[in-house]
Amino acid sequence: MDYGDKLFWLSVLIQRRYAQICAGYDLTSSQATLLCAVKDEPRRMTYLAASLGMAKNALSQLVDRTERRDLVSRVTSEHDRRVVMLSATPTGKVLAEAVYAEITRGLPDIARNLDADDQRDFERVATAIVDASGVSTSS
Repeated sequence: MDYGDKLFWLSVLIQRRYAQICAGYDLTSSQATLLCAVKDEPRRMTYLAASLGMAKNALSQLVDRTERRDLVSRVTSEHDRRVVMLSATPTGKVLAEAVYAEITRGLPDIARNLDADDQRDFERVATAIVDASGVSTSS
């Protein structure tokens, strides 16, 4: 297996573990990602579509399903009616905090069979990749 193959299988391991954690909270992976993205502050729908890599109509459908569960709510900006903000409801915030904590505790399990030095290297490299990617929590 070459490097690309290894990265493919690493992504499968991460996605599988993530989906298992989300299912424990009766959430799809997409719903959990959305909730975690708005758990700390409201976000513009346009920002969410871009940062989550979703088409606007796909995001709207995801928001519709998540909104029906009373986990998120949409609010139109007072300053510009074209701007729609998405925020977690009180119920959604509690759930988002719980699932996020479980994700951050549970995802490192994929490296549990590595020795301590390799686990530290994995953490260092994963951190460097994320930091260099431009992924940001700002809206």
